[in-house]
Amino acid sequence: MSPVDSAAAAPPLALQAVSLTLPSAAGPVEILQDVDLTVHAGERVAVVGPSGSGKSSLIALAAGLERPTRGKVTLFGQDVAGLNEDARARLRRGRVSLVFQSFHLLPNMTAEENVAAPLEIAGAHQAMETARNWLDRVGLLARRRHYPHQLSGGEQQRVALARALAARPALLFADEPTGNLDAANAAAVAELMFDLVAELGAALVLVTHDTHLAARAGRQVAMAGGRIVEAATAG
Repeated sequence: MSPVDSAAAAPPLALQAVSLTLPSAAGPVEILQDVDLTVHAGERVAVVGPSGSGKSSLIALAAGLERPTRGKVTLFGQDVAGLNEDARARLRRGRVSLVFQSFHLLPNMTAEENVAAPLEIAGAHQAMETARNWLDRVGLLARRRHYPHQLSGGEQQRVALARALAARPALLFADEPTGNLDAANAAAVAELMFDLVAELGAALVLVTHDTHLAARAGRQVAMAGGRIVEAATAG
């Protein structure tokens, strides 16, 4: 098998004995300890656990935003530890997207500009047309020229979701994507996210406190004290 074929056959994400230790005034703090996790193409995995259990740190390591202290993080068959920041960004581009609790929209850009900006940076053709198409798919085409402060929280998160999926990634990380929303908006955003991810055939790694949202994933991984303590597959 050629290197290209091997990379194509590799799972989107694999963590092997991954640990993360950070310095503090009181001494080193172990954030993650010996975490093993593999996410296969098209799989939807919910990561659950109490605050401080290491869920968001797991996302940061898995997405190549942080380097592990020990262990190996592999994205699409490539070990990210040996890559510099630019190389990690190139590896993620077009294949990995992230959605966060706090939306992270650029305040001086309209909804369509927020969705189009990453596409333009990546050199995509017809970025604005693609942005409008994705805003239509999340029900916000009529508000495409509105700025973030003119949109509700639910609308802002739908813009963030459109931005994340417009590049048609193979792997989406979602860190508490409904955490800042009321029940009705949370349900609407969750429905969109699962439907669109399924349509793209993308893998999803979802961090959430919402048990109903987690139950929609095919597999749940429970964390406590920086370790994976339980994994369950939906029946």
